[in-house]
Amino acid sequence: MRNIKFISLLMAFLCASTMFLTSCGDDDDDLPAKPSITLTEVGHDNTKHCHPGHDLHLEADVVAEGLIQRIDVEIHEENGGSFKIEKSYTDGKYIGIRNTEFHEHIDIPAEAPLGEYHLHFTVTDKNGQQTTVESELNIVEDDGDDDEDEHDHHHDD
Repeated sequence: MRNIKFISLLMAFLCASTMFLTSCGDDDDDLPAKPSITLTEVGHDNTKHCHPGHDLHLEADVVAEGLIQRIDVEIHEENGGSFKIEKSYTDGKYIGIRNTEFHEHIDIPAEAPLGEYHLHFTVTDKNGQQTTVESELNIVEDDGDDDEDEHDHHHDD
């Protein structure tokens, strides 16, 4: 009789232990999907170039199920150069929302060296999840074509 009681207690303990171990699993499965980003324009008409002393037209469609906490844009020189432009959006019209069309004009300093650059566009949601998309970008000499700077669309600023 003692063996049956011992085996019953052992089985009860094993069942309880199994339930405890399986119910305290990793909660990462409950997080919403990471942000998704589609760069729709890098440079006017998506030319992937801009000029020193002007601005870079940048558009992206962003979906962040976990709500946008911040958007970071980094543009750095390729081929060993050290010039870098960084811009962060941590408050304002993009923050705390799920879906947005990012549309900004980022100033390119007049002293920016001409050449090949790399653009990183990163969205972080309120759960700390990040997604980064990248694009090539060239900073080229201004050819005096005002159409690139005087484009026809409305700003929501």
